[in-house]
Amino acid sequence: MPTIFIHEGYRFFFFSNEGYPLKPPHVHVRRDKSVAKFWLEPDVRLAESFKMTLREIRYLTHLIERNKELIKKAWNDHVRD
Repeated sequence: MPTIFIHEGYRFFFFSNEGYPLKPPHVHVRRDKSVAKFWLEPDVRLAESFKMTLREIRYLTHLIERNKELIKKAWNDHVRD
């Protein structure tokens, strides 16, 4: 479960072997007992969430959009290994 980065208590990560065939690029976010999953393509959008407020979802969507290239690079680098 590689961590990409941590920001204000939110951990951004992905699972090493999630699904077969491998699911499209996405990122999971966890803070305490709250979790969410966001697709990265074609646009950043919420896939699912648990115990996240709408305000958090909007904030995280914006943060992921700002860091989309970093997240995609981490995803691609890991998939290649």
